[in-house]
Amino acid sequence: MNVIQTKLAGVLIIEPAVFEDHRGFFLESYTSHKFADVGINMTFIQDNHSLSVEPGVLRGLHYQLAPKAQTKLVRVAKGAIYDVAVDIRKESSTYGQWVGVILSEANKRQLLVPRGFAHGFCTIVPNTEVLYKVDEVYSPEHDRGIAWNDPSLNIDWPTLNPILSDKDQKHPLMKDAETF
Repeated sequence: MNVIQTKLAGVLIIEPAVFEDHRGFFLESYTSHKFADVGINMTFIQDNHSLSVEPGVLRGLHYQLAPKAQTKLVRVAKGAIYDVAVDIRKESSTYGQWVGVILSEANKRQLLVPRGFAHGFCTIVPNTEVLYKVDEVYSPEHDRGIAWNDPSLNIDWPTLNPILSDKDQKHPLMKDAETF
């Protein structure tokens, strides 16, 4: 397993060891002691799976407030996404900065998004399946979001006309959002 630090402390790109042959491939997407060996110590308690049938589906930017904040470990089983993490920790030197990474079935990369970061992704190809682990259960009363197109963030999404849920169309700008 290879771990790559992004420009945002704690947001990590994880490249699992992939064993390929004429039959296909095998990889371990998560092994607790191997993650602990590289300093990633958390207990994941829930797995989530989403399917987006069209390219340009944008989900986010989502997060949960404390005490129900979540760390997410995101990967793509089928298709490809542009995955984004935004630092929303007011006391952080990188507050308001973001990092974007392509995760795909081909590159098999994962993105670790720690607590204190908003997360969102946009599908690049049809029928994309995203799987992610979280270390805290979903809590509707702690659920929050930031507008995907907040001009203060200036995220370079792969589309200017995303397909959004009703909920994601109503998120406030970061300056008006409850953050950490």
